[in-house]
Amino acid sequence: MHGHKRINLRALQVGQKAVVRAISAHGELGRRIRDMGLVPGAEMTVLGRAPLKDPVALRVKDFTLALRNSEADFIHVEVLAS
Repeated sequence: MHGHKRINLRALQVGQKAVVRAISAHGELGRRIRDMGLVPGAEMTVLGRAPLKDPVALRVKDFTLALRNSEADFIHVEVLAS
């Protein structure tokens, strides 16, 4: 891991960059997450959060998406150096 920290996506702060390492959701939710491009190896940046911190806005490849915290909990990421 080269000293990089693995956490779930909900714990990322605005401006942090990370790479997806695992998806623990199964069935329809797991498929939906993968269909959004959140697959192991995908890099992302946290763009912002709604006032109550849910949902979170992410930049993945060349698009922006929003995820609820209940979805973000199933996405395990490795924080990248800024």
